[in-house]
Amino acid sequence: MWVHNLNPILLSLGPLEIRWYGLMYVLSFIIVYIYARAAVKHKKLNLSLKELDDLMIWLVAALIIGARLFEVVFYNHSYYLANPSEIIAIWHGGLSFHGGLVGVLIAGYVFSKKKKVNFLQLCDVFVVPLALAQALGRIGNFINGELYGRITSLPWGVKFSSAEGFRHPSQLYEAAYDVLIFGFLFFQRNKKKPHGYFVAWFLMLYPFFRFLTEFVREPEVMIGPLTMGQCLNIPMFILGVYLLYRIKKLK
Repeated sequence: MWVHNLNPILLSLGPLEIRWYGLMYVLSFIIVYIYARAAVKHKKLNLSLKELDDLMIWLVAALIIGARLFEVVFYNHSYYLANPSEIIAIWHGGLSFHGGLVGVLIAGYVFSKKKKVNFLQLCDVFVVPLALAQALGRIGNFINGELYGRITSLPWGVKFSSAEGFRHPSQLYEAAYDVLIFGFLFFQRNKKKPHGYFVAWFLMLYPFFRFLTEFVREPEVMIGPLTMGQCLNIPMFILGVYLLYRIKKLK
């Protein structure tokens, strides 16, 4: 077992703090951008590099807004009602994956209609690096000492300063399956697949693994016997199944 004593602050320059959590998001955006830029250059995405730059701005804004809104509304509304100034303090953590996903899907759909590009093709390009970016985000959560798991006696349990007992490092479990999903998608990237294939598999694989991981993750909000995360995963999985079925039916 291990005692978590990682400093979430990477560098302090007077009042300015650079946190590991923020660095992970910056690295995520860079990875997604590099991957998408390569897709544009190899004609896998019908956009100019200038249009890609514009799209990235849309997606970054939509991700942060959507992720924070879901966190505030679905996970911790009482806290944010009592501390409204904390709503904008995203550097303290508290970004919902499902909210970020909804945000980027809406932004991507609007952008695809505006630029007359295939929405599913757009999703297929971005969803591959998104899986790796999500893994980096979970590592950031681990360094922050947040979103930890339930109490465990397993030898890899971690003692977080803000929690009693040794806990499942559920953030690292999630990072591990995100890497697996990334590998599954990445090694098929050059195979000819119908539009929507990659995003359909992501929409099925991520909620499947996340649903299971929620059983060892410290629940933030419960809805009956299920956690909020599990409830949000169900429609995501159904959407992925429907999309894959529709793709196969149209082949």
